[in-house]
Amino acid sequence: MAEPIRVVVTGAAGQIAYSLLYSIAKGDVFGKDQPIILVLLDIPPMLPVLDGVVMELQDCALPLLREVIPTDKVEVGFKDLDAAILVGSMPRKEGMERKDLLKANVAIFKAQGAALDKYAKKTVKVLVVGNPANTNCLIASKSAPSIPKENFSCLTRLDHNRASSQVAIRCGVPADNVKNVIIWGNHSSTQYPDVHHAKVTVQGSEVAAYDAVKDDAWLKGEFISTVQLRGAAVIKARKLSSAMSAAKAICDHMRDIWFGTKEGEFISMGVYAGGNSYGIPEDLIYSFPIQLKNKGWKVVDGLPINDFSRAKMEATAAELVDERDTAMAFLSQ
Repeated sequence: MAEPIRVVVTGAAGQIAYSLLYSIAKGDVFGKDQPIILVLLDIPPMLPVLDGVVMELQDCALPLLREVIPTDKVEVGFKDLDAAILVGSMPRKEGMERKDLLKANVAIFKAQGAALDKYAKKTVKVLVVGNPANTNCLIASKSAPSIPKENFSCLTRLDHNRASSQVAIRCGVPADNVKNVIIWGNHSSTQYPDVHHAKVTVQGSEVAAYDAVKDDAWLKGEFISTVQLRGAAVIKARKLSSAMSAAKAICDHMRDIWFGTKEGEFISMGVYAGGNSYGIPEDLIYSFPIQLKNKGWKVVDGLPINDFSRAKMEATAAELVDERDTAMAFLSQ
């Protein structure tokens, strides 16, 4: 058996974590022969809830799960980590302005970045889930200067999965018959779900998504808004935010970091925009089409971009620049 890896989940008493922890502990993410030490980090008032989560994980009797460590202390939570899944963040409350949300989260992710810098392995892979995910990820990375920026990413896989699923449902095919959709930009309502490069397997042959769907108006209109606003639609229906689908997307994202993407396929994740070929401002965490291999990623370069796509890619970049500048002002206070 391999040596156990150490994985932290923050916000570990929350509902996304509740859907996520079982999949990690069972081997769905890091492999069926990879033992795991799970570290559960949350704020002090949530420690009694964490005790219940620990009991449940023990009661699953999972062979790969070597140890579960509940804690409210970053020096325990972030020690010697191989992977960090940062789910916990300050949620937006009724009547709260976006800048207030950013200010609260800058404080959280500055502290977590500094703790990663101090206690985690320099090879740690950090996935930021807590919203606003792109900017939280940027702040965490800037607060951990000794960890390569390439080790930080944010979750847009949920949006990617939503987009793939919408196309699959429209074409009447299973979800894995759709590949290479792209989420560009921010994990917010300005994100751009792009299917100009996507392929759909219909009756055994692979065709362009536009040819499979045969409804350009839908693809340029309702499809995009459905994906952009899906999180809000789930909240309206469930009275709670996406948890099961978010947990599945986190698993997909981390598994692809560990094991790579399939040949000829790409997925979406928010990564450091430095050196991209699409003219996106560099000092951002921006969602691109990504291929992964040997725990490293590269942006899929050189995809042709039409005017429709370009305008949407620039609009979401502008929002991210605005968020970054607001956050950096708080960071320097």
